[in-house]
Amino acid sequence: MFSYALAPPPSRPYWRCQLLGWSLYFVGCSLIFAFTGSGTLDMVLIVLTISGTMLLITHWLRYHIRANGWEQQGPLPLLGRLLVANVVLSLLSQVFIWAVIALLIRPASDGSPHGWAQFFGYAANVNILLWLWAGFYFGWHYLTSFRRAEVDKWKLTAAVQEAEMRTLKAQINPHFMFNGLNNIRALVMENPARARDMITHLSDLLRYSIQLNTAEQVPLSRELEIVEHYLQLEALQLEERLRYSLDVDPAALSVLIPPMTLQLLVENAIKHGLAPRPAGGVIRLCAQLNDSNTLHITVRNTGRYEPRPGHEGVGVRNARERLALLFGPAAHLHLANDPHAPDLVVAHLQLPVTAVATALAPAVPAAW
Repeated sequence: MFSYALAPPPSRPYWRCQLLGWSLYFVGCSLIFAFTGSGTLDMVLIVLTISGTMLLITHWLRYHIRANGWEQQGPLPLLGRLLVANVVLSLLSQVFIWAVIALLIRPASDGSPHGWAQFFGYAANVNILLWLWAGFYFGWHYLTSFRRAEVDKWKLTAAVQEAEMRTLKAQINPHFMFNGLNNIRALVMENPARARDMITHLSDLLRYSIQLNTAEQVPLSRELEIVEHYLQLEALQLEERLRYSLDVDPAALSVLIPPMTLQLLVENAIKHGLAPRPAGGVIRLCAQLNDSNTLHITVRNTGRYEPRPGHEGVGVRNARERLALLFGPAAHLHLANDPHAPDLVVAHLQLPVTAVATALAPAVPAAW
């Protein structure tokens, strides 16, 4: 039971609590003796001896607990070890206190300051104090362990979210590049000059994509630059079949959104709505900032939204997952057919204005 492995050094909060606690014990006992009329110098010295002894033995108990890993023990093994340790320390403390009182403070003619009944009575009082000290010590330890576990859980959750975010981005960018290359391939033989222009636009888009890939959120103004590049790229192929308009509230330009999200909605509008139609169609993008600090973005396009159950597309699914990771329930992406206009699809994106804040980990006190 009594092994002496190297224990971590005590922290400052531990020493503050130790000194404050036993100092209050000394002051309280001294005041009690003063009110009862027995507050002599000898009694003050005796109380000082008892307080100092309790400081020493509780500090040794702390060292013994840490050196032998009692914090990792189950309730019953821990109670058994504390029972034995507290009994031994209670008896040893009385031997030391009696020796100091008999030799230095109040020497007795028979060589003993008290009888055996008082000896064991005072030992029982010390045992109670040791149990109270152990309860406070382990209560503080379990509280800090719980808080440390919460911090570790938060860090693990953040790491998992970051890994998921990187995976989603890695899926979106190749998907976007694949569509662009398909458009260029369609024009290489038919119109090489236009194909070269498309390659130029595509290189600009990819440069933006690479630059923004490390950012979780970007201003709406920068995302609109990507959208305009993409619309110009598609206009080279669709020509008069593509008509579009952008209606953006100037106050919304600085709002942060996940990169490539708006471009994805426009891309889906062209790929699934306008491109399959010989007559093409219209895309209307509107971004408004309402009074409740919420950004509403709608993309209306000619077409019909008829997804197969469970097959809504990689891009839309990833966009929703990214929104959930960044904003939680405060953001949503909804696609549906416009109930008031035939052959019109509406994609509605709702985002909170404030940026995603990193949760502050609760401060974990130093180990006792």
